[in-house]
Amino acid sequence: MKGRFYLWERGILLTNTIAVIADIHGNIWAFDAVLADIQRRGITQIINLGDHVYSPMAPAATIERLMNTPMTTISGNEDRCLFLPPEEAANFSSYDFVRSQLSADQLAWLQALPKTAIVEDIFCCHGTPDSDETYLLETVTEHGVFLKSGEALYSDLKGVTQGMVVCGHSHIPRTAWLWDKGLVVNPGSVGWQAYSDTKPYPHGMETGSPHARYAILERNGYDWNVEHIALKYDWHQAAAACRQNGREDWAHWVETGRAFDD
Repeated sequence: MKGRFYLWERGILLTNTIAVIADIHGNIWAFDAVLADIQRRGITQIINLGDHVYSPMAPAATIERLMNTPMTTISGNEDRCLFLPPEEAANFSSYDFVRSQLSADQLAWLQALPKTAIVEDIFCCHGTPDSDETYLLETVTEHGVFLKSGEALYSDLKGVTQGMVVCGHSHIPRTAWLWDKGLVVNPGSVGWQAYSDTKPYPHGMETGSPHARYAILERNGYDWNVEHIALKYDWHQAAAACRQNGREDWAHWVETGRAFDD
């Protein structure tokens, strides 16, 4: 059977190649570029790790594309924030804009998404298995952002038995190896390549370029090969949408991939 093989000792039918995407954030221009590249490569299975529409860009067009593209999809923290009580939602600056753009059916689809998923031998989460607003692969300190220690990773992944874990949330493409548990992969963000935050300490997350990111997982015997992809797309158009909606900060992040002005 082309593109598939059987992992006998676990009895799992595995797709040979899987695309992993995360953190689209309403950037339909980046999302369309990623989908076109996935299709060009002949990849038919996609895992989507959440944070779909929250942004000052194009939430309605993005969710329409999502709802009409077959993939395994979970929720992210900035999907969940759209259903917070009004007094809590005041902390999310794009809350009113995004909700005003989406239909009742689109909001219902978003609200019904699961927090985690298991796809064959892959555990899928947005942040950590227990929290959609905690970075799995990064630690934020008062001195900056660092790769999380192996000990902390083991603690966050307790109870996870799958040989591959995929996560999003930090927007930083990474592949980390835990020798007796397997790989942890963050595909990076499809649509938002830099941002600044104040919690738990002021920090910036940045890839250094505006390219749309995703990852490809490919079985190699009983192991995985991981390819991180960076694609050019019309990020000036995405930035223009941010400016039109009054968010020069978002425009800078989208257009440069840098969290702070140089």
